[in-house]
Amino acid sequence: VQLQASGGGLVQAGGSLRLSCTTSGIIFSTNRMTWYRQAPGKQRELVATISSGGHGTYVDFAKGRFIVSRDNAKNMVYLQMNSLKSEDTAVYYCNLGGPSGYWGQGTLVTVSS
Repeated sequence: VQLQASGGGLVQAGGSLRLSCTTSGIIFSTNRMTWYRQAPGKQRELVATISSGGHGTYVDFAKGRFIVSRDNAKNMVYLQMNSLKSEDTAVYYCNLGGPSGYWGQGTLVTVSS
């Protein structure tokens, strides 16, 4: 199983980024996928989850700003992040199977104020 997040970068506060996660080695369409993030000096935290059917759930800080989606034909999951804040600065990871599951390399998002 391989996961790889991409799409991070430097953005000004109020801007947007779209993260992508490619997957291989799994039957993607039947799996729930999750985005986590880890800010400098902090523990990794959950951001959003998308069910196999495409239903997204979000933690409070992501509600109304972030949108999780998936393309089962491409085995990819996305995280559209809008109205970014400096506190969104973190390495973002896609995950399969929860904390003890599979992790890909993260992608760094830096939001400048």
